[in-house]
Amino acid sequence: MNTKNMEHLKSLTIPQLLRWRVNSTGGKVALREKDFGCWNNYTWNQYYDFVRKVSLGLSQIGFNKGDVIALIGDNIPEMLFVALGAQALGGISAGIYQTTMPDEIAQLLKYLKATVVFCNDQEQVDKIVEVRDRVPLVKKVIYENPRGMRDYKTDDWFMFIENVYEIGEKVHSENPDLFESSVDSGKPDDACHLCLTSGTTGLPKGTILTHKNYISMGLQITQVDSLEPTDEYVSFLPFAWIGEQMNSFGVAMATGITINFPESVETAMEDLKEIGPHFMFGAPRIYETIRSQIWLKIDESYWLNRKLYNYFIKIGEKAATYRMIGQRMPLGLRFKSWLGYQIIFRPLINQIGFLRLRRAYTGGAALGPELFTFYQAIGVNLKQIYGQTEIVGIAYMHRDGDVRPDTVGKPLPETQCKISDTGEILSKSPCVTPGYFEMPEKTEALLEGGWLHSGDAGYIDEDGHLIVIDRLSDVMHNKAGEMFSPMFLENKLKFSPYIKEAVIFGDKRDFVAALINIDPIVVGKWAEDRGISYTTFMGLSAKPEVAQLVNEQVAEINSRAEKEHFRIKRFAVLYKLLDMDDGELTKTGKIRRKFVKEKYEDLYQALYEEGLSEKEVEAFFQYQDGQSTTVKTKICFYTMEGF
Repeated sequence: MNTKNMEHLKSLTIPQLLRWRVNSTGGKVALREKDFGCWNNYTWNQYYDFVRKVSLGLSQIGFNKGDVIALIGDNIPEMLFVALGAQALGGISAGIYQTTMPDEIAQLLKYLKATVVFCNDQEQVDKIVEVRDRVPLVKKVIYENPRGMRDYKTDDWFMFIENVYEIGEKVHSENPDLFESSVDSGKPDDACHLCLTSGTTGLPKGTILTHKNYISMGLQITQVDSLEPTDEYVSFLPFAWIGEQMNSFGVAMATGITINFPESVETAMEDLKEIGPHFMFGAPRIYETIRSQIWLKIDESYWLNRKLYNYFIKIGEKAATYRMIGQRMPLGLRFKSWLGYQIIFRPLINQIGFLRLRRAYTGGAALGPELFTFYQAIGVNLKQIYGQTEIVGIAYMHRDGDVRPDTVGKPLPETQCKISDTGEILSKSPCVTPGYFEMPEKTEALLEGGWLHSGDAGYIDEDGHLIVIDRLSDVMHNKAGEMFSPMFLENKLKFSPYIKEAVIFGDKRDFVAALINIDPIVVGKWAEDRGISYTTFMGLSAKPEVAQLVNEQVAEINSRAEKEHFRIKRFAVLYKLLDMDDGELTKTGKIRRKFVKEKYEDLYQALYEEGLSEKEVEAFFQYQDGQSTTVKTKICFYTMEGF
């Protein structure tokens, strides 16, 4: 895209950019949704028509400029129709994770001052019904899927989206210029969306983001990695996460790519195979899960396939070391790498839908060098990005031929970076938020001195790459005053295919200790191959053979520790997976460290009772339906050799 076009797009709002797309390529497919096994297309023209219907329909039910509409549900085209329809009126959309429980939804709706809520199905509507008396500002609840909604149809608090369309169409027929006039009145610096932060320390904050923020991000990314209007993207990340909005509001509008919506969350990875996207963005957990699935496929394959894979993966790893830094590899290695790709890796990545993938991005947490090398070795161009909600998700990105797993790359165009005297990462960019909704004091701290304060500790190396250490608030010091990063050690542990999650302790203590979650898929297969029987995750976690397996992983990490005080002395295998529904993880999968420490206080204390080898605890489980149960289980504590 030329400079003149880019500057023009920056002067538009998102609805105005949608209209520009209609005038440029109105007949091209903009959105595609799988429904009952069939893919249904929406052109840019149809996209704009639905936005118009929603916008005019909302105006008739009392939604006005400056009002907030909350969106709760799975990724469907209607999520965009409603968001842009509200924005065209000068309103503000706000995404809430579909896994959020009713009590937190009530708190968020009250904080966001939402007057309308859009839900995709009965499950989400029922949550609103449960807290109806606590959200007096909400005037309407609009739903997309009528299944199970029969009992609500007589209550005018609820409204089927088809009725919104009908009202909007009627208004348009009576006043054809009304919508265009509304779209024209928008300004690039107007607030258009409130994106919730991860909420690691409490209730998420609503980050105010403008049309200019999103469009600038879409343009900045494509200046580094160009996209074609014919490219495909699969929308499977939660819409409430900035990573998905960045692509739906920013990249798609700026480039004209097609967004594909899977049939459901459960079928997302299968639907991805059908589409074969050209680029992909996901949290580290997604790539870790896919790698585990690949290993299981290989493990269950014929002996010849396993032998060829084990040979060519080593060739691929050697080739990846050249490819990632943009160096030409020796002729012999290049041939072997090509051969391995053709007979082993090409069919493999085709099975997972990555054959057309030119670039894959990961962000939200650090990813280990081994995982980067693995994907690059099999022919997937995986790269790290770094940013935060307050800068529309990305501020730094790896460039092709300059992928270094220990860094998060260099700043995007128009992004400045510096490190404060306290070691904090600071940024400036057209994508930086104006602040937090209804939180002037937190806004002032966030944007102090005209720079975005990330809250992360890091440094810039001699090549201009940013290296992130940890959250400033999470950096720990042992009893001797020596500093260490729990996130760094947790990620080291998670590089092992057998470890899904880890929580590091050691602040003001004599040594570092850890609570560890095993990966149920990989460790389960490992146990089955060795004839180790189990029935539940709790039972598998308690097996002494599994503890020995984890011990070997921890010993490997300790053997490569840069400093002695980085070594893990004691660990225990946790009896349950850490879960966002239990409050242990944020909606984006980050550990809520303080909460975990308090919840498992007895285990934390036991880790530092060096003479203690086992302890009986009460394991409390809370189910999604509100039911709970408590069982007694034995937890063993292990001390590493060499201490």
